[in-house]
Amino acid sequence: MLPAYNAEATLSRTVAELDREVIDEIVLVDDASSDGTVQLAKELGLTPIVHDRNKGYGGNQKTCYRTALDLGADVIVMVHPDYQYSPLLVPAMASMIAYGEYDMVLGSRILAQNSVARGMPRYKYVANRFLTFVENIALSEKMSEYHTGLRAFSSTLLGSLPFERNSDDFVFDNQIIAQAVAAGARMGEVSCPTRYAADSSSINLRRSIKYGLGVLRTCGDYRLARHGLQHPDYLDFEPDKMTALRSLAAAADEAPADARTDAEEQSRKL
Repeated sequence: MLPAYNAEATLSRTVAELDREVIDEIVLVDDASSDGTVQLAKELGLTPIVHDRNKGYGGNQKTCYRTALDLGADVIVMVHPDYQYSPLLVPAMASMIAYGEYDMVLGSRILAQNSVARGMPRYKYVANRFLTFVENIALSEKMSEYHTGLRAFSSTLLGSLPFERNSDDFVFDNQIIAQAVAAGARMGEVSCPTRYAADSSSINLRRSIKYGLGVLRTCGDYRLARHGLQHPDYLDFEPDKMTALRSLAAAADEAPADARTDAEEQSRKL
């Protein structure tokens, strides 16, 4: 999945590194770009979905994930088309899910590398480490980074999350992680070499501050919801649904054809 906005300068390089022998479908959703992203996508052999108005980063992802689930994908990988994250890692991340080890995998810019030396602005690195520290405590996890634009999901997990209730802005990324944790998802990471170039996308300081405050609010929402003190809409769902869906999926894989059909039907009803 490629959530695109004014990505004309980097789209060709991103698509060139996506392994077409492994990837069944490349879905690009353009969020009303003002450059030539849509035309270039068509020239690259893609069939872009185009928003008639800008719906925001989170709104773009909602269209991406709805489309992937409608296509019947088993594994959905989202990579920013700004070429900041390596598309070469998509097969590795997909395999971590396809083999049943994880439900969600994040490509970390922090794990096993010096991000500042690779070009990450120091203030962003400091903010990243602080927010990640807070999130690890709030979510009771041990991730190295939560703010990456390279993510993979199993369809079982993604289909069980009410991501449509999330923000249309950048904090969507953290809300969907909080939902995954609430659903009991098995989360993994891979080290992702990153590139910071002039044509890579980046949000300004004002929006960065807004994003950081949104992350802290998400942490607070999760803790309050976990203790039953608050029920924000995006976290108000049945966490056990994920376990039930995973069990039915496993049963469908192991059962004879006729029993498999029954299990898949039950999964659709959940």
